[in-house]
Amino acid sequence: MVDHADIVEFRNVGYTIGSNKILNRLNLAVSKGEVLVLLGESGCGKTTTLKLINRLIEPTSGEIFVEGRAATVWDAIDLRRRIGYVLQDGGLFPHMSVAENVGLSLTLSDKNISTANSRTDEMLSLVGLDPSKFAARYPHELSGGQRQRVGVARALVSDPELLLLDEPFGALDAITRNNLQKEFARLVRELGKTAVFVTHDLHEAMTLATRIALMDKGKIVLNDTPANFRTSDLPLVRAYLDTVATTS
Repeated sequence: MVDHADIVEFRNVGYTIGSNKILNRLNLAVSKGEVLVLLGESGCGKTTTLKLINRLIEPTSGEIFVEGRAATVWDAIDLRRRIGYVLQDGGLFPHMSVAENVGLSLTLSDKNISTANSRTDEMLSLVGLDPSKFAARYPHELSGGQRQRVGVARALVSDPELLLLDEPFGALDAITRNNLQKEFARLVRELGKTAVFVTHDLHEAMTLATRIALMDKGKIVLNDTPANFRTSDLPLVRAYLDTVATTS
């Protein structure tokens, strides 16, 4: 039986492209209300793991459960509509206004237009963008940080239980990135959301995570709290911590 306190569970999940083994018998559970950070270098399998959760790709072996049901039982479109997804560049449609981008999932689900508009304004305000100033703008009229705020608002608009974030702040300058990290941490805490957050940045992981899953070559080599991560003797963990100490 799957523990229904777990929003996501991976059971011996593998993902292979040709002879290239991207994930190797991955076991992982994400509990309600936690922020799990997938940490690791490029090519370790972080983004692949994220895409498997909302069925953008399918595993070549093993099983994935979402909200206690096998992912293969879910209709893929219905599943994705229940999950908020934020990409590094925000993933905004350039020909749509900010309001249209944020409210897209509500429009697709045939929500009442006035209800959709009200919810869109609420989400823009929540991420610090005044609807009267930003709703009618287009993505090219926004700064990088503002586009990312719109991306987060869009992910939250349908009130999903689960958020997936793929290095959403990676392309931003240090100050903007730091501000958005704090804002995101506040939102997740206040709204009680569950999140899986991909990053290669240890500082970001330590700032946001309730638990860090360190990945290397398609496997999880450590899955623990930030405090325990900091005291681990694993060579890869020490290499991360030494890098932070060197650059600080």
